[in-house]
Amino acid sequence: MGVDVSVILPCRNEEKTIGKCILQIKEIFRKEKINGEIIVSDSSSDNSAKIAKQQKVKLVKHDKKGYGVACMEAIRETNGKYIIIGDADGTYDFAEIPFFIKKLELGNDLVIGSRLKGKIKKGAMPFLHRYIGNPLLSFLLNLFFHTNISDSNSGFRTIKKKALLSLELKTIGMEFASEMIIKAAKRGLKIAEVPITYSKRIGESKLKSFSDGWRHIRFMLMFSPTYLFFIPGFLLLISGLILSILMLFGTFIANGRDIGLYVSLLGALFSILGYQVINLGLYSKIYAIHTGFEKEDKLIDFIAEKFPLERGILTGVAIIIIGLMSFIIFMMRLLKNIPLSKTSYPGILFGLTLFVIGIQTIFSVFFISIMLIEKKNEVIYEKNYFSS
Repeated sequence: MGVDVSVILPCRNEEKTIGKCILQIKEIFRKEKINGEIIVSDSSSDNSAKIAKQQKVKLVKHDKKGYGVACMEAIRETNGKYIIIGDADGTYDFAEIPFFIKKLELGNDLVIGSRLKGKIKKGAMPFLHRYIGNPLLSFLLNLFFHTNISDSNSGFRTIKKKALLSLELKTIGMEFASEMIIKAAKRGLKIAEVPITYSKRIGESKLKSFSDGWRHIRFMLMFSPTYLFFIPGFLLLISGLILSILMLFGTFIANGRDIGLYVSLLGALFSILGYQVINLGLYSKIYAIHTGFEKEDKLIDFIAEKFPLERGILTGVAIIIIGLMSFIIFMMRLLKNIPLSKTSYPGILFGLTLFVIGIQTIFSVFFISIMLIEKKNEVIYEKNYFSS
């Protein structure tokens, strides 16, 4: 115990470089008088584990695949107040460790090594990764979660252990890097960057460009319901209602043919689909709270306060009544008008659309109330448990 810095080296078949990385870290520890430890999290089938043992560092041997798994297996064994994570493939210069530590000592909680702001040696990063993949992933992360990171996928980073444990990281693959930044941003932790040197790796790369990139994007979308659900949902709902209402007062002529009925059908489809997508966004927000990814959400708190179960049911019933009234009114017009009124069919569709949305509202508020009650009971249980 009493260790200040714990360096984690996730390792899978890096026998050509693991020894060099360990020696470099030990040298910077000695040179800068850093009280540190090195932990190799190994799932190799080559001599990587043997080399780590020879270097007399802490070896965490497991057979689990995945960058996130390797990091979490090692985190359990750390004793330092600062945790540094770096790849064991020879791409990072561990002599730059003091720059990371200095940033933490200045009050930051998480420090990312930026390859894009530093020096990328010739052949170290493919063109598509350097100018498309990494910038795109960083842009999406910054857009979705209001961060300001230039290199979100950098494998060289340091974080205070207390802050790291509070994040409760769960992902097992390469998206572990994104999860760390996203949760740190959502918890209000201070995030900084330092320019670093990135060298060409020795040995075979484990990175799968498209599949790993998709894992990052998928993870960001899953925990950004505003961009995944709410924006598309509102666009669909609003456009659908506009189309439906416009067809109540006129029709649509294309190439000399009246296609108003088909436009009304499209409006009904967009409206129902958009409303359902918005509901999925609400469910995802509550799920994020349940899983601990979010501690709280202002929108969910507002809905829980302003639209309890009974009020939500009444809202749904009101929409159903309006929909049925519209359906009956336009159906009566349809039955009375000979020839058939052009606005009757769009009116009937509009009424049925509101009827369906009203039904959806009632079932949605029931489902949301169940999840909120369950969460509330969990909070009460935790308070009573820990207070006792």
